[in-house]
Amino acid sequence: MTARTTDATRVIRRYNAFQLFAGLLWWLPVFYVFQRSAGLSDTEIFSIQSIFYLAFCLFDIPTGMIADRFDYRRCLQGGAIILVVANVIPVWEPTFGGFLAQFLLIALAHSLFSGAGSAYLYEYLQRTGNEASYQGAEGSARAWTLIGRIVCLPAAGFLTAWWGPSPYVLSAVTCGIAAVIALGFPALPGTSEHSTPDPVLPALGGALRSLLKSKRLMLLMAQGIAVFTLVRIGQANLFQPILESKHLPLHWFGVLMAATTVFEVAGAARSAVLARFGQIRVVLALTVLMAIALASVIPLGLVGTMACLAVFSLASGLAFPVQRKLVNQAITEPSRRATLLSIESLADRAVCALVVFIMGGFLARGAMPEFLVALAAAVTVAMVALAVLVTRSRDRAATKESLA
Repeated sequence: MTARTTDATRVIRRYNAFQLFAGLLWWLPVFYVFQRSAGLSDTEIFSIQSIFYLAFCLFDIPTGMIADRFDYRRCLQGGAIILVVANVIPVWEPTFGGFLAQFLLIALAHSLFSGAGSAYLYEYLQRTGNEASYQGAEGSARAWTLIGRIVCLPAAGFLTAWWGPSPYVLSAVTCGIAAVIALGFPALPGTSEHSTPDPVLPALGGALRSLLKSKRLMLLMAQGIAVFTLVRIGQANLFQPILESKHLPLHWFGVLMAATTVFEVAGAARSAVLARFGQIRVVLALTVLMAIALASVIPLGLVGTMACLAVFSLASGLAFPVQRKLVNQAITEPSRRATLLSIESLADRAVCALVVFIMGGFLARGAMPEFLVALAAAVTVAMVALAVLVTRSRDRAATKESLA
């Protein structure tokens, strides 16, 4: 093993640890119930979620530009510190305003992570000659995040029953550990300490021009929007309402989330095997499978619901690292990587905010099954359209090469 490979392995392990602790939000399986117990209505709860996604949109591009202009590592460190503050707020202020402040800070923290994390890992591995390790590294980081949830989230319901705010306190502690880990990330090889970044507006304009020039990148980002929206809807927004509709006791919410997360870990850890099947087509097919699995949970009993959630989690675990690699490979200007990834993240959150807003109306009139069926139909049509566009784009590129 060469010195470079050793350095890359060390960075991957530190990145895995950072993702593990930064993603370990103990309150995730019970926040809906906790907010309800604090007196919030469904309308208020889903309003906070919609505002959260919209805030993410506002924060994403500025934070991506900050990462590109200054230092990916500082963004990771700052985001972890902000998460510590965010997770403490509900302990002292369990009100609509307190929960809104918490989610706004979470939006800011994750917008700092969204472009900087993948950009740092990809750039470091590429500059050290280890680019081929990126998909596996991204998959292992995702897997470690999920393993942490498997180990810890089953306790969420019991902790809430013992002392309601305890999952928030534990989340603050683990995010503090993530901040300490981020302090140890090494600088990117070949980075000049005296380089002068482009002014803000020209830098943003350059990133947008880079995006508009690459039809492939735009299509891959659209593909990622569908994956992200389904994952957020299935694992955050509707997970608890679905389980409540099955009359599952609160104590088992975290246990079931951990059980389904096992399948996501398996998918994330084994995503590299999909390379032989054509990665774009595989992600499109997995996205449709996720939508169908989510739409199938309502008419089924508890056992059928668990099976559908397991399939959903397995498909999302397989799709995520592949989609991350495809987008990073399609970026032709590395100096704008974090900004472009933040633009994708902004689009993710904007679409998710719209979907959550629509979903709130469906849930208010007790029409969750109709919403999930409509979502599955919309995703299927969108993925078929993307498949056609990707095929045409590839054929045109091949034609141009043959004529050159």
